[in-house]
Amino acid sequence: MSRTIKLRKGLDIKLHGEAEKVKATAEVSAFAIKPPDFHGLVPKMTVKVGDKVKTGSVIFFDKYQEEVKFVSPVSGEITEIVRGAKRRILEVRIQADGTDSAEDFGIINPDSMDEAGVKKALLEGGLWPYIQMRPIGKIANPNDTPKAIFISAFDSSPLAPDYDFVLHGEAEAFQAGITALSKLTKGKVHLTKRANGSHDAAITGVKGVQSNTIAGKHPAGNVGTQIHHIDPINKGEIVWTVNALDVAAIGRSLLAGKFDASKTIALTGSEVKNTKYIKTSVGASIASIIADNIEGDNVRYISGNVLTGDKIAADGYVGYYHHQITVIPEGNEAKFTLTKGWLGPGTGKFSINRTYFSWLTPNKKRTLDTNLNGEVRAFVVTGEMEKVFPFDIYPMQLIKATMYSDIDLMENLGIYEVVPEDFALCEFVCTSKINIQSKIREGLNVIEKECM
Repeated sequence: MSRTIKLRKGLDIKLHGEAEKVKATAEVSAFAIKPPDFHGLVPKMTVKVGDKVKTGSVIFFDKYQEEVKFVSPVSGEITEIVRGAKRRILEVRIQADGTDSAEDFGIINPDSMDEAGVKKALLEGGLWPYIQMRPIGKIANPNDTPKAIFISAFDSSPLAPDYDFVLHGEAEAFQAGITALSKLTKGKVHLTKRANGSHDAAITGVKGVQSNTIAGKHPAGNVGTQIHHIDPINKGEIVWTVNALDVAAIGRSLLAGKFDASKTIALTGSEVKNTKYIKTSVGASIASIIADNIEGDNVRYISGNVLTGDKIAADGYVGYYHHQITVIPEGNEAKFTLTKGWLGPGTGKFSINRTYFSWLTPNKKRTLDTNLNGEVRAFVVTGEMEKVFPFDIYPMQLIKATMYSDIDLMENLGIYEVVPEDFALCEFVCTSKINIQSKIREGLNVIEKECM
């Protein structure tokens, strides 16, 4: 039975720089797959610098789940394997050759396949990394059977891409992806849509799902919020999640019989001259995408959104799970106390409280930078987090439990239901300037090591 959810808590951060509904292409020749994008992954390389690869060629696999393979998004040559501390692999860089030659694993009709056949196709085709598991928030274990699969039909984060715009014309691929995923669980495939919103036919016409609706502010679009209100996770249970845009990528690949790495990325942010949607491939370099399209020099490039994305260089690469590039001002410039500092009127600032006059215009779009407006300080009870956290969980108590690794308390407070992105708004409003998302990740690492 479908569910209708109404959130009372949350926060919409309205920023300048939403992507215009214009699709374009960019001449990108440099790509990279970044193992740090996959939490807990220890990659084992199958290629070396100078090797030629096709689209879909395996470049590394998971040391602890060898059947989970990671493939090249383009045909070309391995140009560099970037390593960090302790020789940890950070990037596998590929120079495209423009031939588009691809590994062929055969056209697949998900309707006629069973669970084992679908799993084999997804694993052999390099599509399995699209599937994430909860708890922990990592690539799903192929040997597990989830109690349900959750897909959010929209993204409510700041300047998020419009899924309906991106998925227009992808009805067949989206349905194929849904059909394949439905074979992997004995439970339901939940597709949650925005209440009172008009969705593309690819979403409204899909079959084989339980269609739910949700109303409210961000994080209404977060799949974690939807899971919590529809079918919460208890200890010992497993739920899988897939991004709606990645569902279409799975469907396109199965129907074509080869890995389809094409991806539409929203170029957003107040420092972008012409915001738009760019069609490229997984792991694309942003250098040619942003070329001659940025307002200033002192800017922050983010792969993803401003709340959960990763800082990258001007010649960095888009994250595997990201469908958005955001460019905003850096916050490293000194601000005079009486004008732009803490004693100023704050008309251009954003606050959830009535600290600044900006509270009089809550729907006004703003240009915000990366400045923390303060330093790390005592972690005290303020009640701010509870206003934006739409879970039946005590956020501050759970965060503190993760900070001193109290496993029993973490379990009792709901650690199995959350991943770092669920606390992004808590981190944004935190007066103490604590890196809350990293604390939650540390807590989940303890739980994975000691309890799973």
